[in-house]
Amino acid sequence: MQGRTVTAALLSATMLVAVPSMAQAPQTAGQPAQDTIDSAFTQLPRTAVPRHYAIEITSDAPNLRFSGKVSIDLDVVQPTDRLVLNVKDMTLGSVSIRPANGAPRSGTATVDAEAETATLAFGTPLSPGRYRLDIAYKGVIHQQANGFFALDSKAPDGSPRRSLFTQFEAADARAFVPSWDEPDYKARWDLSVVAPAELMVIGNMPAAKTEALGNGLKRVTFQQTPLMSSYLLFLGVGDFGRIKTMVGNTEVAITMGRGNEAKARTALDAEAQVLTYYNQYFGTPYPLPKLENVAGPGQSQFFSAMENWGAIFTFERVLLDDPAITTDAERQAIFGVQAHEMAHQWFGDLVTMAWWDDLWLNEGFASWMASKTTQHFHPDWGADVDQVESREGALGIDAYATTHPIVQTVRTVEQANQAFDTITYSKGESVLTMLEGFAGADVWQKGIQAYIAAHKYRNTRTDDLWHAVEAAGAKGITQIAHDFTLQPGVPLIRVGAATCAGASTQVALTQAQFSADKPDSKPLGWHVPVRAQTLGGAAATSIIANGSGTTTVAGCAPLLINAGQTGYYRTLYQPDQIAALTKAYAKLGPVDQYGLLADNLALARADYQPMAVGLDLLAAVPAGAQAKVTTLALEEWEALYELFDGDAASQARIASDMSARFGPVLQRLGTAPRKGEPALDATLRPELIRVLGRTGDPTVVAEARRQFQNPDAIPGSLKSAWLRVVAQNADAATWDKLHALARSAGGAVERSTYYGLLGRTRDAALAQRALDLSITDEPGPTISSAIIGAVAVEHSELALDFVLAHLDRVRALTDTSGWSRFIARLGTESRQPSTIDKLDAYADAHVAASDRKPIDQTIALLRTRFAREPRLQSQTRAWLAAHPAR
Repeated sequence: MQGRTVTAALLSATMLVAVPSMAQAPQTAGQPAQDTIDSAFTQLPRTAVPRHYAIEITSDAPNLRFSGKVSIDLDVVQPTDRLVLNVKDMTLGSVSIRPANGAPRSGTATVDAEAETATLAFGTPLSPGRYRLDIAYKGVIHQQANGFFALDSKAPDGSPRRSLFTQFEAADARAFVPSWDEPDYKARWDLSVVAPAELMVIGNMPAAKTEALGNGLKRVTFQQTPLMSSYLLFLGVGDFGRIKTMVGNTEVAITMGRGNEAKARTALDAEAQVLTYYNQYFGTPYPLPKLENVAGPGQSQFFSAMENWGAIFTFERVLLDDPAITTDAERQAIFGVQAHEMAHQWFGDLVTMAWWDDLWLNEGFASWMASKTTQHFHPDWGADVDQVESREGALGIDAYATTHPIVQTVRTVEQANQAFDTITYSKGESVLTMLEGFAGADVWQKGIQAYIAAHKYRNTRTDDLWHAVEAAGAKGITQIAHDFTLQPGVPLIRVGAATCAGASTQVALTQAQFSADKPDSKPLGWHVPVRAQTLGGAAATSIIANGSGTTTVAGCAPLLINAGQTGYYRTLYQPDQIAALTKAYAKLGPVDQYGLLADNLALARADYQPMAVGLDLLAAVPAGAQAKVTTLALEEWEALYELFDGDAASQARIASDMSARFGPVLQRLGTAPRKGEPALDATLRPELIRVLGRTGDPTVVAEARRQFQNPDAIPGSLKSAWLRVVAQNADAATWDKLHALARSAGGAVERSTYYGLLGRTRDAALAQRALDLSITDEPGPTISSAIIGAVAVEHSELALDFVLAHLDRVRALTDTSGWSRFIARLGTESRQPSTIDKLDAYADAHVAASDRKPIDQTIALLRTRFAREPRLQSQTRAWLAAHPAR
């Protein structure tokens, strides 16, 4: 196959052919008969339940369309004169139905495009019983990662190639096959694929047989899947390479564009390592015969990877280790993304939430498990501190009135798409971290194992997990979990005066609610597990309920609340207490240093305490702090620099202080990788380059220009960092040179990185050139929106105005699943109040009132920013005046 060109014409021969199915599909040993949770929300009438699908599809890749047939074995469970199922972006042809031992009846189909449903009528009522439904249809192959889609790239010889993939979460299986496209309707699936003989075909299950058909075609027949939800079905067809190994009886593999096999070794090693660990941790072995991760070129505004059962899909930029462009942080993320998606093989695939209200059972759990697994295998990467960083991201969103509970109400497709957000992922992860700490690691694991064993191949709700963990021995966990998952918001623990007697410290704690934009509202109440200790003493946990409580800890040293940073709340100390912690800051561990600093700056920005309290802690970060803490300090100084946008004198003072504080750190690390250096040194270096370059450090800017004289010589792990500094400070000639690099880039990841850099320029005229380029055919359909997003970092209003002026064109270049969040993100860096009116007007004209959440969140953020900036600027200027420049 080496050197063969894969053309769109060859792909036009690709088809899926159904394996002939029996009236009743065989039940796999050890799996229950499919059940549905009748009380779960559904957008479909519960008149029928699908048991088995057999699909036949013929694709026309050059013209981005396909035709298909599907046979569905189903049970009609109550008398009905019609069947309603999901369809999207397709037209239906012939429809017929027949009972298990009867003659077929023709039907008519009426499609409701807005509801994404089709109503099938057969003339006379259907009695309860088993039927086979046959439908012929035609659909669309997309160029964004929704439904059935195509991604274009280059073969090793430089010739173009097109690959086909599927992405169905949350509600896009209906764009591939007419189906009951809701997670509660689990069924078994049969696929057989006819494709050009030189192409590789990947499905959820291994191939059962491959037949040569002549005329350059073959048929690949897959084994039948277990019971699974429609959104987990997967197909990949293309000019692929594949590397594999065995873990016990499971074949694990990475599939990627042919020629990239060497770049997949890092991912394969991680996959094998993680699978062994998960088989032990979950207590239920991975049940499929193979598990592979399929890499696709391009990118998405909605997702990086998708947990299709047995055939995870991941974009190359977060799966392949490319020495030409992959940073050390991205190399570590390959492990983390694998760990996240593989956790879904149990939490989400084997056991699936009944409806999207409980999406966090999938995503929050997978995020928590990925952090736990990374810390287990790579404690030197600082995943414990990353978990605190994730919590801070959730607290920042959750403090606004526009937040929502972890367990949310989802009633529309757009709401389901929007549910994949920071609250679902990061707050979910953080609350699980807190609950594991409350239960104890052994009891927690025992409860998880019982939950999976009891519900495998079935659907669940959140309470099923709490009941299992409580039954394992974590008494009282359900009450705590309900408080943190069924209501929104952030608890605030106020620390009273502490007294020390008899070598122990006692302190009263009161619970309120931390808010960024509604401080006068009536606070909610939580049962808050508070872990406290004096420095050097043993930790003690107390439950703060009904608004108040006390805790007693050993020792009389400075008191630290939320020791270990496992709690999901903010802590407001007495002035003398925080002063003592600031003085002792260097003695804290990295996790507590990170959490204490982030907590107090957030409290100061929200006006719970003076800005000086947070800035004193920021100044206390030691020069030799752990790299993750140094990165936080670097970013907080950068935020101060941005606070004074338009005030050149204040920015110059802050930039000078930053150079004095962090320049020596970069000098110590060096501007190039060192062989055998600690992992955290390798990830800190590009952060120092990025931020110091952003604030105009003359040494860093000069070094970036020097490196740009020979871009090919820049170490791959630092290439994007140095080129970002170059791009931010680019003149027209420099921008043109970057543009030439983007056009000539060979690898898909390099190419997308360079095109994104074109949008990073500070020069408004060059930013406009980047925007104009984004809606041409040159970058490619999955890269264009990333260019626009990059422009929005420096020129928010320019990017937003451009998109509003080219809505139809930009929307075609953006995932439908991520569109509303894409628009909202364009405004997040704005410094102009007029952005609020523009976003509001857009939402009024184009967004249903029920689906405005992302835009309303951005509007709330902007209003709060504009209201608080004068106070923050005044207090920060006063602090700077009281602290001489370094």
